[in-house]
Amino acid sequence: MALPEKITRNVDSRYWYPEEDSFPVKNRYTAGIAGQKFFEELRDNAKIYGTYCSCCNLTYVPARLFCERCLERLEDWIDVGTTGTVFSYTAAYLNLDGSAREEPHILAAIKIADGILLHRLEECSLKELEIGREVEAVFKPREERNGNILDIRYFKLK
Repeated sequence: MALPEKITRNVDSRYWYPEEDSFPVKNRYTAGIAGQKFFEELRDNAKIYGTYCSCCNLTYVPARLFCERCLERLEDWIDVGTTGTVFSYTAAYLNLDGSAREEPHILAAIKIADGILLHRLEECSLKELEIGREVEAVFKPREERNGNILDIRYFKLK
């Protein structure tokens, strides 16, 4: 899918005014071939897929079409499962409007195969959370999935 509009002169660019109700998106983007298959597997089968490079012995999650180390085309798609480990995390104590949260919102970098997914952690407290803990994806029901990263509702401690 191509972009519907190309701006060739800087005077033609548009601005967003925060006092307006919505953000005026003028362009459409795609996730690409690898991203599309990655998101379709999330939506249709509740599975996380990566691509494997046999030259570098790496499995990329999210999937990619080319290895970032050797530039080999990646054609081996692998179901990497729905579990990973906490690589890093942070806790947000404020809502988007700046008001205080009763419980912190935990966001984590989750290592799956040789890649990282950034997502929410729920059903756990900061006291029981530590780097290296195993987590498992919790998916939305099939009828609610749309083919994006939010088809994974959150990750929880395993």
